[in-house]
Amino acid sequence: MRYFLNDELLIDNEVGVELYNHVKDLPIIDYHCHLNEYEIQSNYNFKTITELWLKVDHYKWRTMRSCGVDEKYITGDASGYEKFKAWAKVMPYLIGNPLYHWTHLELKRYFGIDETLNEES
Repeated sequence: MRYFLNDELLIDNEVGVELYNHVKDLPIIDYHCHLNEYEIQSNYNFKTITELWLKVDHYKWRTMRSCGVDEKYITGDASGYEKFKAWAKVMPYLIGNPLYHWTHLELKRYFGIDETLNEES
């Protein structure tokens, strides 16, 4: 069994592995994101991961609502830490959802974190 967060995540054949090896070090240019264009242009430094991940991401908001998270922890006045904990708490319910994979790939690639996110981690 392959480790969940390896370089071949979601690649299921040798041709895919070969193609990936040719492009893996190229920059990713993603025109669809949930960051404000000014923040990108000005190379804004986000103060917390909550500000980066949850401040304006309506996909994560919708997912949290679907999992029964109170609005206080989505767009309300809860602290950034409380909002992040609420996001972490829904992770085990998202296995198979792209948000699960994206969250864990970002944790691995940008923070070097290999463990899965949940309320305790």
